[in-house]
Amino acid sequence: MPAQLSLLNVTWSAPDGRAVLSDLSVTFGPERTGVVGRNGAGKSTLLGLLAGRLRPSCGSVVRDGTVALLRQFASLAPDETVADLFGASAGLALLRRAEAGAGEADELAAADWTLEERLTGALALMGVPVSPGTPLSRLSGGQRARAALAAAIFARPDFLLLDEPTNDLDSDGRRAVHEALRRWRGGAIVVSHDRSLLDAMDAIVDLEPTGASRTRGGFEAYRQARAARLAAAEHDLAVAEKRAADLARRAQETVERQQRRDAAGSRRAARGDLPRLLAGARRDNAERTAGGSARLAERQRALAETDLAQTRNRIASVKPAALAVPRSGLHADRHVLAVENVTAGYRPGRPVLTGLSLAITGPERVALCGRNGSGKSTLLALVAGRLGPWSGRVSVGVRAALLDQRLGLLDRDRTVAENFARLNPGEDANGCRAALARFQFRAAAADRTVSSLSGGQQVRAALACVLGNAAPPQLLILDEPTNHLDLEAVEALELGLAGYDGALLVVSHDEAFLGALRITRRVGLDDPAG
Repeated sequence: MPAQLSLLNVTWSAPDGRAVLSDLSVTFGPERTGVVGRNGAGKSTLLGLLAGRLRPSCGSVVRDGTVALLRQFASLAPDETVADLFGASAGLALLRRAEAGAGEADELAAADWTLEERLTGALALMGVPVSPGTPLSRLSGGQRARAALAAAIFARPDFLLLDEPTNDLDSDGRRAVHEALRRWRGGAIVVSHDRSLLDAMDAIVDLEPTGASRTRGGFEAYRQARAARLAAAEHDLAVAEKRAADLARRAQETVERQQRRDAAGSRRAARGDLPRLLAGARRDNAERTAGGSARLAERQRALAETDLAQTRNRIASVKPAALAVPRSGLHADRHVLAVENVTAGYRPGRPVLTGLSLAITGPERVALCGRNGSGKSTLLALVAGRLGPWSGRVSVGVRAALLDQRLGLLDRDRTVAENFARLNPGEDANGCRAALARFQFRAAAADRTVSSLSGGQQVRAALACVLGNAAPPQLLILDEPTNHLDLEAVEALELGLAGYDGALLVVSHDEAFLGALRITRRVGLDDPAG
């Protein structure tokens, strides 16, 4: 019997009582399955339930097989080593005692003499050439992530549970993760917005408010299935709109016919053509008929409006919102950026960038390439004015704005409108509302706090604050903007930037995102070791 993991009618709520998963049933077999859904849909919760770290409030979790959950690094113990990731510290300590001639006979009989060699080999396969005794604090974030995946694979579980395994990794790290999953022969459940990684999956499970839908194949198959669902929903919307309009027209015609009959009866009664008793009976019957017709028409209209609203919600769940970005007016020959022979860093004597030069003219779309640690974010900090060069010169000739992966320009405790007003002090209240409406924040939507928005809505809010005013920046600086975003948010960002006519300076390892931006030039930075 193959290994299998199942959630059966599972409900799970956050500590504040907010329902995250409701009556969810889904089964995973020994294949590579990508899990997608909007931020807040419960993807990480799903992994926690499957791993046994969370317990459902209703329903059951059935585990027919072993699991290994990818370690996340919210914090590190000061003395924690790479060996601790593998659960191998005790085994390695035994080998050290044996080498020193201090091991007991029964201990030595149980020793795994190949352990250190296998650990080192597993780390090397993930591109982390360090010894098992290396403190985790000495590794970069990307190296820790790759070492954690090596440890999960080393445990040889029936299922790997991976939560955004390529986040914060450079291109080499992403390739290592892709290759490790390609070689993996067990089950893998991968929460990710990395479209190239998702395209290597055997199936995609989409967590939606109504439950989980499954598509066979990778991301391209999922994208096509989603497009088909959108086309079907748009057809259903056209049918529902026609039905609602027909019902409204027929209801109006019924009312008008009844009004004409009532008027004719009133005229006959006024002339004395009918006996008073018969006229009164006909009037009472007409009132009852009119009331019944009105109630029937209202029920039909209410049902049609409900159907219409549900169909519109189906479309909203799969169709990113189109954004109207004002023109920046950047001319093709305008000096945008000049970085001239710049050396810069954070610690004296240890420069990150040395003798770097770069120029951007007009609406170029430039991607900075290089491994983690090569100085890409340092260069963006120089251009944004957050860091000064040790030598050389940085000249920005146009209005510029930085959009980072954490959307740090937004105050999460303020409303969308308050954020816009804070970041665009020259706009009056009417200008603020008009700008936000162009980014789909109309009426009450503009008065929601940022923390209450989905990932895609937060991206739209940030774009509205940066690009929505009458004079948007002519240089937009993007630092790994797709990290920590769901697919909806990434697509919202791509749609918003598709209509932007200014210059872009982008750091991203997401090739699908760079392709969607129509990058015109790539600039490689020198890559230091590691």
